[in-house]
Amino acid sequence: MRDNKWVRLLAYVTGLVNQRLLLQNEYLIAENRILRSHLPMRLRLSDPERSTLAEIGKRVGRKDLKLVASVALPDTIMAWYRRLIAQKFDGSKRRSYPGRPPVTSEIEALIVRMARENSGWGYDRIVGALANLGHRVSDQTVGNVLRRYGIPPAPKRSQKTTWKEFLRSHWHVLATCDLFSIELSVKGKLIRYMVLFAIDLATRKVEILGVHPQPNGPWMEQIARNVSDEGGFLAGKKYLIHDRDSLYTEKFDSTLKAARVNTVRLPPRSPNLNAHAERFVRSVKEECLDHLILSSGDQLRYVLSEYLQYYHHERIHQGIHKIIEPQHDGNRGEIICIERLGGLLRSYHRKAA
Repeated sequence: MRDNKWVRLLAYVTGLVNQRLLLQNEYLIAENRILRSHLPMRLRLSDPERSTLAEIGKRVGRKDLKLVASVALPDTIMAWYRRLIAQKFDGSKRRSYPGRPPVTSEIEALIVRMARENSGWGYDRIVGALANLGHRVSDQTVGNVLRRYGIPPAPKRSQKTTWKEFLRSHWHVLATCDLFSIELSVKGKLIRYMVLFAIDLATRKVEILGVHPQPNGPWMEQIARNVSDEGGFLAGKKYLIHDRDSLYTEKFDSTLKAARVNTVRLPPRSPNLNAHAERFVRSVKEECLDHLILSSGDQLRYVLSEYLQYYHHERIHQGIHKIIEPQHDGNRGEIICIERLGGLLRSYHRKAA
């Protein structure tokens, strides 16, 4: 009898608990449907949200999900659960694929650069150069990379030399010269002076060969002898480029030729073929001479000498991405300003320690 009483009491309490849970579930379902009616037709769930619903939905079961699920269909929730289990046993990220590993972008860029900058380098030569840098690749890999970029093998590449590459390989034997005029105010009169200069194309070094108000053939011949002597500006040069000015006489050319310096006379009206000389004339005038009123040849020579000091040691040369003779040591030390011609020319450097 006593056991039956406890059984009836337990059943009564359990019924009350189940009744309360049923009422709570009924309320939550109604509330969920009301809230769902105010949301967009389709909800964008994140992966963690799908995983949470899939784990709980598996325990609820497909039958009960039909009663409570409103965000997604029961079949969809169960599919999320199957995908979650599949990811647990997915080892594709740790799978090693057969074949050679792909070439990195750094090595690929080096292969292309070496092939373009060295037309005579074959596959084996590039492999050796890469090995010297710590990269081990095969000649077949080099060939595959070059074919992807449309670069032919060494025999065909060596037959195609660009004009820029040709000039670069001959810079050390080339020099150019030119004349420009400047008006001087001498005793109230304007007198035109001519300035003859030459440029070493390999280093952009400039030298003023002569300054004269009335240059002539003998004066030019003497300059030709001076620059072609041992230790002269054209020592070691094979070619001197100049335009068709009448001051470049046959004796001027023959004097240089006797010193094994061949002159190259440019076509008429072609300043672009002597671009470095034309650019220097523009620089010296815009940066210096156009801002001064000069009254003597000696003053002009002094101004040009100061400008060349600035040009060679302090001015930045964009064409060769540096100054000709750098005078700085790292980024330490006090910054000082060097002024020339009363502050007309300024440059900034770090004071030596």
